[in-house]
Amino acid sequence: MTGDTVITRPLTVVKCGGNPAVDAAGICADVAGLVRAGESVLLVHGGSGEIARLAGRLGVPQRTLVAPDRVSTRYTDPATLEVVVLALAGGVKPRIVAELSRHGVPSVGLTGLDGGMLRARRKSAVRSVVDGRTTLVRDNLSGRLSEVRPELPETLLRSGFVPVVSPPALDEHGHPVNVDADRVAAALAVALGAGRLVLLTGAPGVLADPGDDTSTLSRCEVPATGAPGRYAGGGMALKLVAAREALTGGVESVRIADGRVADPVSRALAGSGTEVTVRGPEPAATRPREREIRT
Repeated sequence: MTGDTVITRPLTVVKCGGNPAVDAAGICADVAGLVRAGESVLLVHGGSGEIARLAGRLGVPQRTLVAPDRVSTRYTDPATLEVVVLALAGGVKPRIVAELSRHGVPSVGLTGLDGGMLRARRKSAVRSVVDGRTTLVRDNLSGRLSEVRPELPETLLRSGFVPVVSPPALDEHGHPVNVDADRVAAALAVALGAGRLVLLTGAPGVLADPGDDTSTLSRCEVPATGAPGRYAGGGMALKLVAAREALTGGVESVRIADGRVADPVSRALAGSGTEVTVRGPEPAATRPREREIRT
């Protein structure tokens, strides 16, 4: 037979949460099994635990900004941005790449800076509630994703590699800015035409009662716009925002699931955790939900 051989593989984007309880090694083992079974996987990671550990070691104070809609984000001054880059690119990512390699899966570690893959607009001001009053924070080096250039991860996926991606991104002036890793996962899933997005975290899924792990919702519906809803407390809020962005961008399935258990990705794909849906009109995006990998 002459010409290219086309192998159609489903693409799954997996976000490995940065909560210290999340079992990154277990996630890598599960991803390796999926790859050996013929699936294509892109892995996005955060590293809140490693960032906090390194910041404490270096004496860099940490601060959380809570918006009026209860979405919480990391305050990123220049020192914190340096810690974020060191923790993610110098700590978490090499361990994930090494773990995948140990399971016989080739992977390549990337940040959003590589190949200009992730572009963002720096937020000129961020609204934060302090002592019951809404204030504007203007010195925050964070950004909102504005563009994904998928050529680099596409090339790696075609060549049989698992791309391992993390913040930061490039802002409109070519400077690095911190961006939320859950939303990075959603944006990459949309740009690459992924059929499934799995957000793994340090909880069984979306909880009706944040203090009760047995209150996991099997399904969580978020509004098409505005605040992500009544179950969006703390870090879960941005996960629900990211899920909404993926779904409205055309990704067919988004699940928020437990990253502390064995085989977490396979379990999520089999129905564990919380399925996220969007209340309102169906997404307008229409495109193939499978990815063609040419070898």
